[in-house]
Amino acid sequence: MSDPLSDLADKDAIVDLLVRLFIGTDNRDWAAVESCFAPTVHFDMSSVGAGPAVDRSPRQIIAAWEEGLRPLEAVHHQAGNHRVTIEGDRATAFCYGVAFHYRRTHSGRNTRTFVGSYDFGLQRSTSVWRIDSFRFNLKFLDGNLELEKEPAA
Repeated sequence: MSDPLSDLADKDAIVDLLVRLFIGTDNRDWAAVESCFAPTVHFDMSSVGAGPAVDRSPRQIIAAWEEGLRPLEAVHHQAGNHRVTIEGDRATAFCYGVAFHYRRTHSGRNTRTFVGSYDFGLQRSTSVWRIDSFRFNLKFLDGNLELEKEPAA
C-alpha cells in the first residue's frame, strides 16, 4: 500500500525535475540539464523530424541541443497540465509544453513556436528521480521555420 504523503512528495519532486530541465535548457545551463537525466535516455523527438527514437547519453542530448540553440538569442519553455503516475521506483509524467525561439532577423519574422506535449519515463535511484525516457509530441509549429538561416538584423 502506498503512502499518500510520500506519493505527493514524489510527484512534487518529479514536477520540479521537469521544471529544472526546461529552465536549465532556457538558460543553457547544461550541467543543470545533465543532472535531470539518467545515464541512458530513450530519446524521441521524431515528431519534429529528428529521426527515430534512440537511446542516448545526457551528453549526446545536450550536444545536440547546444548546437541547435546556439544561433538563437532566447529560448523559452512553458510547461503545464502535469500528470504524474508513480509505481514504486518507476514513474511516468505527462505535460503540455510550448517552446518559443527568438532571433532578430532582417525580415522581422523573429520567432518560432513549438506547441505539443511531453511524455517522460523516470527512475528513482538513491531517492533521486531521473528522466530515462523523453518524448516530445508536436501538435503544431508556427512562425519562422527558417529562423536560423535568415540574416540577422
